[in-house]
Amino acid sequence: MAKKKGKKSKEMKRLIRQMQAWNGSTGPAAGQGAGVSGGLSGLLPARRSDQFLLGLALGAGAAYLLADEQLRGKIMKSGVKLYASLAGGLAEMKEQMADIQAEVAAEQNGTL
Repeated sequence: MAKKKGKKSKEMKRLIRQMQAWNGSTGPAAGQGAGVSGGLSGLLPARRSDQFLLGLALGAGAAYLLADEQLRGKIMKSGVKLYASLAGGLAEMKEQMADIQAEVAAEQNGTL
């Protein structure tokens, strides 16, 4: 029995370390105020010049996408299609939830 607790304890410690690494903290006080954006800082270049070049490249890409009318139209169409499919999926989930609620209510009333 003691070995199982030891394995669970090791697993919990490993999970805590992973969560702290994701959050960008190393202890209870280190992660205060950092939040999710603190964890994202590890993905960005550390030096100012590298950050500038990354921003320049992202800005140039955004300017190119917004300047080309055909490409902008395709992006907008894709966005509308994505929104429509997400809205349809959400409506389907609502319908399934209503069905499940009706089944539960019927079971509680003893009709099933």
